[in-house]
Amino acid sequence: MDGTRRQDIRPGLSVEIVLKQDQATGKTTRGVVRDVLTGSPTHPHGIKVRLTNGQVGRVKSLAPRPE
Repeated sequence: MDGTRRQDIRPGLSVEIVLKQDQATGKTTRGVVRDVLTGSPTHPHGIKVRLTNGQVGRVKSLAPRPE
């Protein structure tokens, strides 16, 4: 599942995001959603979120839950 629909993203979810400085390379960062920042129901580049560590980026995919 990709991260373009706001209804799929919620606080506490583990996700892969692309930080602003990594947009050119597409490098992803894994983290847990603290806040959903995008207000619209969808966004073609991914829903913008703030992770629990304070990093902000757009969701590229939902990360598998660690076992």
